[in-house]
Amino acid sequence: MSNEVVPAKPARNWLWQPNLIVFISSGCIMILELVAGRMIAPHVGSSLYTWTSIIGVVLAGIMIGNYLGGRFADRWASLRFLGGIYLLAALTSLVALWVDRLGRVTPNDWSILVEIVAITTAMFFVPCTILGMISPIVAKLAVSDLAKTGSTVGKIYAAGALGSIVGTFATGFVLISWFGTYTIIWGVALVLAALGIIFLFGARWQSAVVALVIVGGAAWLATDQGWRISPCMRETNYYCIKSYDEEQAGEPVRLLVLDHLVHSYVSLANPKSLVYGYEKIYAEMAEYRTRTKKSPDVLMIGGGGYTFARYMQVTYPDNAMHVVEIDPGVTEFAYEHLALPRAMKIVTTNEDARMFFARPPTKKYDLILGDAFNHYSVPYHLTTKEFNDRVRQWLADDGLYVVNIIDGPYGEFVRAYYHTLQQTFKYVYLDEGNGGWRNASRSFFVLIGSDKPLDLALLATCEAGDGDALTSRLLASQEELTRLQTEAPLITLTDQYVPVDQMLASVFVDVVPK
Repeated sequence: MSNEVVPAKPARNWLWQPNLIVFISSGCIMILELVAGRMIAPHVGSSLYTWTSIIGVVLAGIMIGNYLGGRFADRWASLRFLGGIYLLAALTSLVALWVDRLGRVTPNDWSILVEIVAITTAMFFVPCTILGMISPIVAKLAVSDLAKTGSTVGKIYAAGALGSIVGTFATGFVLISWFGTYTIIWGVALVLAALGIIFLFGARWQSAVVALVIVGGAAWLATDQGWRISPCMRETNYYCIKSYDEEQAGEPVRLLVLDHLVHSYVSLANPKSLVYGYEKIYAEMAEYRTRTKKSPDVLMIGGGGYTFARYMQVTYPDNAMHVVEIDPGVTEFAYEHLALPRAMKIVTTNEDARMFFARPPTKKYDLILGDAFNHYSVPYHLTTKEFNDRVRQWLADDGLYVVNIIDGPYGEFVRAYYHTLQQTFKYVYLDEGNGGWRNASRSFFVLIGSDKPLDLALLATCEAGDGDALTSRLLASQEELTRLQTEAPLITLTDQYVPVDQMLASVFVDVVPK
């Protein structure tokens, strides 16, 4: 009795294209991985922790799928079995849409880090595991000559890698901005379902017709029932954009939500209404700069809802206002939904601020306001000494660089950022938005950098019309600054070393010192 391994014998017909089959399944995995980043951002934000979780969960799914696929291939490898795997992958892909509607999948008092892993696993682990089973099954079916096992398997894995590359670039550069995440998930599910039906019923032309009818009917039903409609009002390559209406201090305002974070409160009726404390500090700094120079040129990093840009244009119509906003979709949303008049003299550049400031200065600004950081969503490349040096080149000799950041109770980020600003500017001031920030899970801070000292007496008179000189009142004392700088090692944030996500760990896990 011979122990020789006999390769499986797949049907030799137009349907059997092993390299193409693996190309499609691998492409679908990477499409799901890229879509995962956009789908979970409205729940838990986009950060190093988010992408670490996504990559880890997807790889874990592929690993387990490869193992199970190999075991199943040795027992049941056939086109019909492969068809069943594809159908199962199609159905489980749609589970992500159901989980997305649930919101949190862990108790509210659990760490956000646990929630990131849990929601990623709930959405994408099972479909990635099932899709990971396909390559070993196809490899088993494709090997008809043991002497050519290496070249056959090599071609299959090369086709899978190519599919992953195509799926990655197509999703990141085209699909998300064109179709949105929900439509992409449905598209992946329908493609997998069509292949599953064809494999399950053989290569007869009738199976292709059945697949077309079923997939077309499912697509129509999903559209008719609104199942393809994302909870986002607009999806871009950067954000899931939403807005809500509510009241603040008895005044109706509209909230701009990017992913899961409220970025702006916009009063549609009163452009001078500012809700956030840091915006009021910005208003006072604009008043301070206007008193020291008539009609100063102002640049803002991050447009958001254009709340402050609109405030500046109404309050100081003669001042030049320039906004650098990375996402053109956010700018257009502000025009369409947040009452930003197109006639306002606000010049917007839709570009990453790092790229904008990399150019040789075309003009010198008197006031540059940084508003690109929100909660623990921090574009770390805008926190480094190298970036600060570039900003300094665009400032007038007596210009001011004012930045708002969020930090937790241990002050690791604000300590490092304050120290880093000191490497660029001769004078750095710190506003503590929350006087009891050491006992709070998160607080806002405003840092001011300049090569000339602030006139503190003049600053104490700047109150932006509300009678409260907030900037002057919240300035950290020298005693507090000394404590901040001496209670832990000082770190300079550079392009080569910028562990912002780790510094904000206390914000992620809502730690409050006891």
